[in-house]
Parts: sequence; structure tokens; C-alpha cells
Amino acid sequence: MAVSWTQHRFSGGVLALDTANTVVLRGDAARSFDRFDEPMEIARFAAAASGFRADELKGRALAAPDPLAIAGKVIAIREATDRLMRSSVIDGALATADMPAFLNACASGLIGARESLSAATPFGATPEPLAFEAALAVSALSLLSAATMSRLRICPNCNWLFLDRSRNGSRLWCDMAVCGNRQKAKRHYSRRKEVQNA
Repeated sequence: MAVSWTQHRFSGGVLALDTANTVVLRGDAARSFDRFDEPMEIARFAAAASGFRADELKGRALAAPDPLAIAGKVIAIREATDRLMRSSVIDGALATADMPAFLNACASGLIGARESLSAATPFGATPEPLAFEAALAVSALSLLSAATMSRLRICPNCNWLFLDRSRNGSRLWCDMAVCGNRQKAKRHYSRRKEVQNA
């Protein structure tokens, strides 16, 4: 079944976290599922990300013409990124044991890329579409800055990783309109039930 790649699916704040969040309910073995189980979803995700992550990508489109060929690289980057960033949020520090797998996965995503990257154009400046796996690697590597890592969070509702870009760094939910409202509704229902049972 085709996924509807809506704005909510891009609540992570950067391409690498949005991609990590394509595993739904990660950590819940009974209910978790992978939106990339069907490799064609990688191409559809890349097309949607071209629009939803246009600011991060500086307007460059993403290309995934052969999703089956890149699926291994994409999944490796996704899993290594999730493992490293999730443990850094939980533990408050990067686990050096997870760094080699993360760096190797990112390096694999960059093999064959012929880009010139700079601070002003982190995804290159050519008008041609950028290979999705290369963009994913660059986005994942950009998470390693201290300023970015201090803003990494895990949503208490859906368990997605996201960057807290709020001014005071106090954002709780990956998406207030979805996860925040669900939690508010759950609390409201619990309070009403308590009143009715009293």
C-alpha cells in the first residue's frame, strides 16, 4: 500500500531524522513497521522530501531512480543514524561504539557522488537532482554538531526523533498538531473518566 507522504511525515526537522522516522513505532516489536519495506516508497519519499525539505536542500531535488539498487545504503544510513542519535538523546552523549557503523554507512551513501559541498551549499549548487543516498548521508553527518545534538529530542507519543527548534528548547512533540493533540485528548479523556468514576 502506498504511503501518503504528508507534511507530518517530515516532522523530524532534517532529512536524516525524517528518514529515521520511516520506521513507525520503533521499539514496539508488536506494532512497529517499516515504510520502506516496499523499495518504491524510497523513491516516493525522496520526491516528497524534495518539497518538504526544500529549505534544507537549498532547492535541490532528490533523485532515486532505482530504489531497489540504493535500498541497502539508505537502510544502513537510516538505522545507523537512528541508533547513534537515539542513544545520544537517551544517554546525553554519543556512543563511540556506534560511530564506525554510522560513518561507514554515510561514506557508502557518498560513493559515486561528484559534488562540491560548502557551508553555504551543504548539498552542492548544481541544478541537477542530487542522489537521495548522498543527500541522506550529508544530512546525517550534519547532525554531529554540538549545537544540533543539544536540540535532538524523542517524541513521547510516537517515539520519533526530531530537532527542537523552539526558541527556549522546550518543545515536547515532534508535531503539536498530531502528537501533541493526541496526548492532550488522552489526558482530557482520563480526567473526564476520573470525574465520572468519582
